[in-house]
Amino acid sequence: MADTKTVETEPDEQPRSVRVVLLALMIAMMLAMLDNMIIGTAMPTIVGDLGGLEHLAWVVTAYTLATAASTPIWGKLGDMYGRKNVFMTSIVLFLIGSALSGMAQNMGELIGFRAVQGLGAGGLMVGVMAIIGDLIPPRERGKYQGMMAAVMALAMIGGPLVGGTITDNWGWRWSFYINLPLGAVALALVGAVLHLPKKRSQARIDYLGAALLTVGITSIVLVTTWGGTEYAWTSTRIMELIALGVASLVGFVFWQTKAVEPIVPLHIFRSRNFTLMSLIGFVTGFVMFGATLFLPLYQQSVQGASATNSGLLLLPMLGAMLVTSMVAGRVTTNTGRYYVFPVAGGALMVVGLYLLSTMDTGTSRVTSGLFMAVVGLGMGCLMQITMLVAQNSVEMKDMGVASSSTTLFRTLGSSFGVAIMGALFNNRVQDVMAERGGALGSKVTEQSAQLDAKGLEKLPEAVREAYQHAVSAGTHSAFLLGAVVAVAALVAAVFVKEVPLKGAGPTASEENADAKAPVAEAV
Repeated sequence: MADTKTVETEPDEQPRSVRVVLLALMIAMMLAMLDNMIIGTAMPTIVGDLGGLEHLAWVVTAYTLATAASTPIWGKLGDMYGRKNVFMTSIVLFLIGSALSGMAQNMGELIGFRAVQGLGAGGLMVGVMAIIGDLIPPRERGKYQGMMAAVMALAMIGGPLVGGTITDNWGWRWSFYINLPLGAVALALVGAVLHLPKKRSQARIDYLGAALLTVGITSIVLVTTWGGTEYAWTSTRIMELIALGVASLVGFVFWQTKAVEPIVPLHIFRSRNFTLMSLIGFVTGFVMFGATLFLPLYQQSVQGASATNSGLLLLPMLGAMLVTSMVAGRVTTNTGRYYVFPVAGGALMVVGLYLLSTMDTGTSRVTSGLFMAVVGLGMGCLMQITMLVAQNSVEMKDMGVASSSTTLFRTLGSSFGVAIMGALFNNRVQDVMAERGGALGSKVTEQSAQLDAKGLEKLPEAVREAYQHAVSAGTHSAFLLGAVVAVAALVAAVFVKEVPLKGAGPTASEENADAKAPVAEAV
């Protein structure tokens, strides 16, 4: 009941304080999203300084693994012990990892410190979503969707620019140190202004459940990271990881039915809307991160765009996503209705991805930009609505695990998207290069199907043209797969039940309906 009281009174009594807290939350969200974008630009310089090129992938993989594995645990800890202290702990851990990463003297240290940083990052996104869920009723939460979408767009566009500028002028270590002042500001604001009820659960942490879930998620991420690159998809190592992952997750689900305080209470999946939003979140992650990987590659390799400002290449998609997210938030707040957005978002994603799959070597930048905008419109309808409806489908005591589960499904979707679309892309590029480029074409792409601008310039003109056709064929296959997967999101959206959002509506009767409906849906 204490949580409910906070939700109803805090925004009215301290609107300025709530706005300050939201600023701090957006900074924390920016830290979590911006980090990999900045580090990606700095990686060549880091390898040149520290060496260890063979371990390069682990700098990103260690961070991703730690983030994915810790996400559900942070959400549960927030539900058990209070969100403020748990969120501040995750910020501190992230900053410690950032400082240590900046001081790393070799690649092994950097990988270990990135894992520490990833553990903290797992709590940042979950903490932001869950605290917003505590402070702001779902009916009013749509107003702030534009803020979250803007942060996401800013991170994707500005990350490579900021990373390149910092690395060129201050050195790669400042790519990590830049987190410290931003994190300190977020930490100070949250500590001073955020006031939520303190909790102290008598239940013990579900250590066995946490261990099983961590092993399962780690195995899945390693399969999607190593499959088709480090190891063949049919290799013994990949098969062992798949078996370990499946066994761990089956054991986890079984144990959650027995645990006193489960990490992920299975009863939240009894809500049809929550389950459907988890599926839609998975598909959105699958599509979004696959698109952000292959679109710049296509534009640089086929359309001759500069790689320097790679984030700007995604502007049509991200701009459309930002505008649509803001409109969807406003409409949801004003009307309390949201059913149209998941359905429209799923349909637009399917159409947009199909249009992207039709691009070839003759497609102009204007045309590809329009296709990207269609995908962006679809993602804008889905990105924040999925979290909003998921949180609205559970009781307040499960707000943290609902937020973390939704975030986890999106993260796993992105891992699968990058891996499966990447494998399809690479195989198609190598096949076309063998057909069009002959022996030299096969040799060019035998190590990697993705060439940078310098590598392209060194190729003979005939081989370069063959590579452009190969990339077009690869993106066709990848985006066609994305369109097929996006159909699942559209089908799931059709079955969403429009339950009134909690929060103050225009009339007292609507307020009462809003307050009662989500509980009925959750049960």
